Amino acid sequence: MKKGKSTVFFALALLISMLLLSVDSVQAATDTVILDGSYLTQDDESIGYDTKITRGVDLLTGYSKCIEKGPGKIYAGGTTIASHTVKSVRIAVIVERAKKGDTAWEYYDSWEKENLNADRAASNRALDVEGGYYYRVRCFHAANEDISSSFTNGVYVDEP
Repeated sequence: MKKGKSTVFFALALLISMLLLSVDSVQAATDTVILDGSYLTQDDESIGYDTKITRGVDLLTGYSKCIEKGPGKIYAGGTTIASHTVKSVRIAVIVERAKKGDTAWEYYDSWEKENLNADRAASNRALDVEGGYYYRVRCFHAANEDISSSFTNGVYVDEP
């Protein structure tokens, strides 16, 4: 009889500890805000790597980059790399911003670049921006007809 009571006691203790651990992990997961796939972070830098949209032989990889360079300043851009020299390799860079509590990213700036008979295209800029926002960079990558896209997490920029 004593053995049965101790088994029940240990089973209950195990169940309670599992419930407490799962509640803690759920709470920790809800502390991080995600907006349209991007975490809103206090990091100084974020890099996002491409996800292939088409299957092809020309596009190797691409990435987006957003760096907070100080209050009211960011460095934004990206790179597209082809697997060999192609007729056309392109990148389109889109900078977006949002505040905590927003439901969508808003357009801030964009530009594009194309290199002919090359194996890569890179484009980046230093931008003066309004502080108090999270900024992210989205890029579209293309090598001939192969395409993909990438995006960064949101990087918080302080007021100047």
